[in-house]
Amino acid sequence: MALTLDDISALFDIQGGARYGGEAISQRQHALQCAHLAEQAGASAELVAAALLHDLGHLVAPGDAAEPARAAAVDDLHQLLAVPFLRGVFSEAVLAPIRLHVDAKRYLCQADRHYGASLSAASRRSLALQGGPFSSAQAKAFIAQAFATDALALRRWDDRAKDPAARPPGWAHYRAILENVRCPVGTQSPVR
Repeated sequence: MALTLDDISALFDIQGGARYGGEAISQRQHALQCAHLAEQAGASAELVAAALLHDLGHLVAPGDAAEPARAAAVDDLHQLLAVPFLRGVFSEAVLAPIRLHVDAKRYLCQADRHYGASLSAASRRSLALQGGPFSSAQAKAFIAQAFATDALALRRWDDRAKDPAARPPGWAHYRAILENVRCPVGTQSPVR
């Protein structure tokens, strides 16, 4: 079942206060910072929406926000969990970067010899759970996909969106962007 924008807002209101992995910020703070970084970079509205929603899977994962110790020990596949709830609400320009943002981290670890060292301790732990750096063949297959470049940009903002002192615009600002990029009612594709 697809989520409405009210459902998404409620998830961030209710569960968004949970700590973002091993970082010193909440899920909501991370989402807002990531969207703000995308906006500051001049990203399309669709990519700003993807930046805002890229970790929504953590909020819909059973027990993820309620059991942070368990969530830190397993790969919850959060990049895939949210997509069925967003399909039909947003276009592939929003969904694909969300789906690909973990693979983008794995790609960057293979393609950029300095990237892995720049990751936070929590991101390095999750990388190991997510399969580690891509092989050369995996990296080549990743970068050939549609929206891979957007996923790489999203990944870089994701890595930087962990500042406890940051003050990005609030949820209402980004909700308006979600409103503008959502699929028109009646043209939504069925959830698969």
